[in-house]
Amino acid sequence: MERDQDTTAVMVREVLDSTLETVAHIEAVAVEIARRVGFRGVSLDHISLATHETITNAVVHGNRYRTEKKVFVAISITQDRFKITIADEGDGFDPMTLPDPLAPERLSEGSGRGVYLSRASMDEYHVRSRDAGGAEVTLVKYLCAQVTNPSARKS
Repeated sequence: MERDQDTTAVMVREVLDSTLETVAHIEAVAVEIARRVGFRGVSLDHISLATHETITNAVVHGNRYRTEKKVFVAISITQDRFKITIADEGDGFDPMTLPDPLAPERLSEGSGRGVYLSRASMDEYHVRSRDAGGAEVTLVKYLCAQVTNPSARKS
């Protein structure tokens, strides 16, 4: 385990091909690390779901399964948070422009809820455009169940 200057324990830093095997691999790694730091039950399920949905979006919608395009993953732990950052080399996206997955006309569709589920499952969900192109999504789950400003949780 390597340490950054801010005492962050960096558990994983990987560059992977845009395949469904990558989705399964990163989901399994994230769940194992989360379990090691004490997450159990529903919290562990939330981490699994958000990781699965976000890495799937990077592979399918971001990189469009193109194996020459990579997915970048970093998983780290600080004193108070478990953080997963997933980036792709696609066109990027603005989560505020996505259709409402709970709109009546969208409820019967088989896809389109990944961002919604990831946001709902994690304590923080952030999206930014990468300078090199693509999107970077950061998922955070607090190690201690405390939120000082709930309205600032998700952007």
